[in-house]
Amino acid sequence: MRCTHGTSATRRRRRARRSSTAPVRPLSELRARSALTTSARHPLTFLLRPTCRALASLLLAMLPFAAGCDLLENGTEPTPIGREVVYDALGASDTIGYGSSNPCLPLIDCTTGPGYVQQVTRRLQADGRQVSLRNHGWPGAVLSPETQALLQSMGGCQAQGTDVCRNLLLEGAPYVRRSATLVTMFIGANDVNAIGRAVRSGRTGGLDQAAFIQSQIEKFARDIQEAATTIRSRAPEARLIVLNLPNMANTPYASGFTVAEKRVLQQLSVGFSAGINALAGQNAVVVDLMCDGNFYNPALFSSDGFHPNDTGYNYLTERVYSAVTGSVTAPRSSCGFMTVF
Repeated sequence: MRCTHGTSATRRRRRARRSSTAPVRPLSELRARSALTTSARHPLTFLLRPTCRALASLLLAMLPFAAGCDLLENGTEPTPIGREVVYDALGASDTIGYGSSNPCLPLIDCTTGPGYVQQVTRRLQADGRQVSLRNHGWPGAVLSPETQALLQSMGGCQAQGTDVCRNLLLEGAPYVRRSATLVTMFIGANDVNAIGRAVRSGRTGGLDQAAFIQSQIEKFARDIQEAATTIRSRAPEARLIVLNLPNMANTPYASGFTVAEKRVLQQLSVGFSAGINALAGQNAVVVDLMCDGNFYNPALFSSDGFHPNDTGYNYLTERVYSAVTGSVTAPRSSCGFMTVF
């Protein structure tokens, strides 16, 4: 079933968010400030992936993990794309290819470089399609203004590698073009890290740790639903591709964390992905990274242990391109990668 426009309660919640957080910067201002140096790569958005040639053996090796995992319902298949593609990409630094050998600048609609958005665009063009790309990706972006405010309370977004904080809910989804026929959305990794930092520093708003984490998981599910509803209200015929998260506790960047800290990241990653997976039954395609064993190969990461390298982006391109042009297996509701710690 196609998502409808947001309810009056949703609209009231948006107005309250706008009044309780920093003013939303116009896109023109943010694009003007997009001379962000690509050398200051922040470690708070990531994916995990390999080259196609390396996949055959890896896939065979991961079959035992896939056995016994439950599949969610696919739901209604979204609208196929045509020969003229209006592509809007939403996300954080992975959307511009950070960690690769040639990342794009934020809010610049470049189609060069090894990033998955750029490669998918070129693949579609090579198929004979005309593609108009609008890249909304911003390093350090989080889903909601509340998580953005949490980041700001912990010293701002400098730890994310940028001096400008952004959230997708108010500064991304509402700017999707009404003519869009393809929208990809990958968000949540920075949220996991920000909330994990808050837990480590005791910033849980007076709640005990378990209650705080659960409240964040429930809020993320509501917010990702609201983002999808906003996208659908603006571009009802677009093919919407949403990527869930891998278990961030099981990635190289978390190797120095304690087991207790890894369990927090794991709980958040699994909970956020469950909220994303719920979109699979609502006229969206979900690319399942959580239960894809290939995403946990350390060889897929750049030197920061966080962002994909060129090899990782190549594999992610294959996953996203397949979802754009065909159908994908529904995300799993359970698998061994959800309970590593």
